[in-house]
Amino acid sequence: MSSILAMCIFSLSMSISPGPVNLITLSTGANHGLRSAMPFVAGATIGFTLLLFLIGLGLGGIAAEHGLFLDILAFGGAGLICYMGFKIASSDPEIEIRIETVPSFSQGFLLQWLNPKAWAACIAGVSAFDLVGAPSRLALFVSLYFAICYLGIGSWAVIGEKIHLVFKTARSLKRFNIAMGGGLVLVALYLLFQRLA
Repeated sequence: MSSILAMCIFSLSMSISPGPVNLITLSTGANHGLRSAMPFVAGATIGFTLLLFLIGLGLGGIAAEHGLFLDILAFGGAGLICYMGFKIASSDPEIEIRIETVPSFSQGFLLQWLNPKAWAACIAGVSAFDLVGAPSRLALFVSLYFAICYLGIGSWAVIGEKIHLVFKTARSLKRFNIAMGGGLVLVALYLLFQRLA
């Protein structure tokens, strides 16, 4: 298996697997449509690939040496995920989009930096492909990951928009929102539990 193919498979499996960013994207697509979800998708993609690049340059090693930083990251990330879960669960399913209820570019960007899953994926990728001290390979991996991550997260927005066709009533969409918001809170609690264990 070529190194590029392995990088692509790793990027796709990490980008498309369920997690807080993808659940928020799914919910946004279902409630507001594909177009409204794309700024969040772009923010999450850029935030993740910038994090990946900086970890490849050595940020991961510095973070690992300072356990307090990783604790703050875990608690801050869980707090942000819980907040966004609450916002989704308590949102009214409306046809008309209210801008303040749509996750933004900056929220997508910030969520990746506070998401322990994103840090773990970056550190695992940099370690697996031995990218520290290999700037050309790091640049290749970051470039591949950017394209695949954008498509992977974006696919959740597409699925969300199609789910909206299934949930034709406000009541069924409200139930979907509660399930997605509750799911995010459970993910946040799980991530905290993993950190404290």
